[in-house]
Amino acid sequence: MTDTAMTGAALKETVVTGVGLAVPGLRSVGDLLADRPPEDGFFDPATALKGREMRHKDRASRLALYAAEQALADAGLLDEKGRLLGSGDATAVVVSSNLGSLQTVCDFTDTISRETVIGLSPLGLPQTSSNVVAGWVAIRYGLRGPNLTVCNGATSGLDALHWARNLIEAGRCRRAVVVGVEPATEHVDKLIGTTAPDVACAVVLESAAEASVRVAAPASIHKPRVYARLAAYTRGAELAPTVADIESLAPAPVGLRLTGAPAQPPSTGPERNLDLTARLGDCSGALGVLQVAVAAVHIRTHGTKAVLAFTGGGDFDDAAAALLLTGGDTE
Repeated sequence: MTDTAMTGAALKETVVTGVGLAVPGLRSVGDLLADRPPEDGFFDPATALKGREMRHKDRASRLALYAAEQALADAGLLDEKGRLLGSGDATAVVVSSNLGSLQTVCDFTDTISRETVIGLSPLGLPQTSSNVVAGWVAIRYGLRGPNLTVCNGATSGLDALHWARNLIEAGRCRRAVVVGVEPATEHVDKLIGTTAPDVACAVVLESAAEASVRVAAPASIHKPRVYARLAAYTRGAELAPTVADIESLAPAPVGLRLTGAPAQPPSTGPERNLDLTARLGDCSGALGVLQVAVAAVHIRTHGTKAVLAFTGGGDFDDAAAALLLTGGDTE
């Protein structure tokens, strides 16, 4: 195969090079694979969501900014002062959130009801947009690639990763910051009928070619790691056949299945099942991104050849989605 052909093949592959997490009581994505919570250094929203960069922003945006910073730093894309290394023109932002702007929209509606539109603050109005989180992440780091939000129910997180990979493989960008975020707010609790968790997770995706260039660069503190590859994705009406279709494409036995769907398809082997919602609660649009971050860390730290993530398929879901991750070979 020629160098040109190899480069073309690498451009059609997408890898995970950074992960970040903002969940109260946890330090990092790796903690979700541990049986015990960390004893120190964990994320506390009361202290971590303050500061200049967090001012005048809704809770979902602040959570997302924290997680995105961790992921970009993990990918070797931030300098010592937290500034983006290189140009942001080729970096996209894709956010998954079903409830992120709900609190702001409800607050504005209440204000209009009491005081008419005269009582509204123009500073807060942009926060009623469902794309406000993606906008703040892009503004903070100067990311001028495609910018979008997926609000797609139970499958939203995996769908967002799929669309980010599409943008990379189509040449619209060389990398993407994918964030899944759902805030703990009064109106979210009322809507879902239980106490919602604060949860944000970010994943940096890059073309394999881009990651190879950065990995091969002279050693530095900004040299990235390749956690895993996004191997295959599908979306279907029913959970069991959707999962079976993707699992049949695995190049090796699936070592970990990341669940969270109300209905679980039968396991076909001795692989471990991990339901993140059993530990964190309903993560809604953040779940799929959380699953992929955990899958990537598991592959990197445990040497697992294949991990399967799936969401949706419940009685009130319009679809199910499944995504297969495999080991990253770029070193």
